[in-house]
Amino acid sequence: MGLFDNLKKAVSSAASGGLQKSTNKTVDVVFNELPETLEAFKALPQAQLSTPFDTAAMTVLALCFYPQDKELCHEMLNYLRGPRPLSGQDKQFIRDRFMDKDYVPRSYFVGAVPGNDYQPSKPYTIKVFENPYSYEEQNLAKLFITSGGADSPRYVQLRLA
Repeated sequence: MGLFDNLKKAVSSAASGGLQKSTNKTVDVVFNELPETLEAFKALPQAQLSTPFDTAAMTVLALCFYPQDKELCHEMLNYLRGPRPLSGQDKQFIRDRFMDKDYVPRSYFVGAVPGNDYQPSKPYTIKVFENPYSYEEQNLAKLFITSGGADSPRYVQLRLA
């Protein structure tokens, strides 16, 4: 199970009409600065959610706020989810994953590894990639992100709009 498998994000995409053939594409999503407010989060170019890769990276970015401001994290995730806000079960799922593990969301940034206490390199970069099975389910995309603290990539499942 992937870290984000219970969270589905709304995205606009060329794949929105149904099944799409995967090209095994990798995208580096780069953030020069980390936003400090919901408004700054929404103002990021990637917040347009024009590709599933941007939406997956924005999900990681939102989860990075969980250790210091749970409500801000929830607001950011609700923005990404569109008309369906996080349920109590979704919030519990997130809480269970990050309890006493504030480094987990940071581990998805390039350069964040156990040896440097999961401090990411700047600019903040998240590598998001697809595989041949990423678009097997209609209206869903399963994209992968490597963690500096795990042997295998984790996936984020996105609802295609």
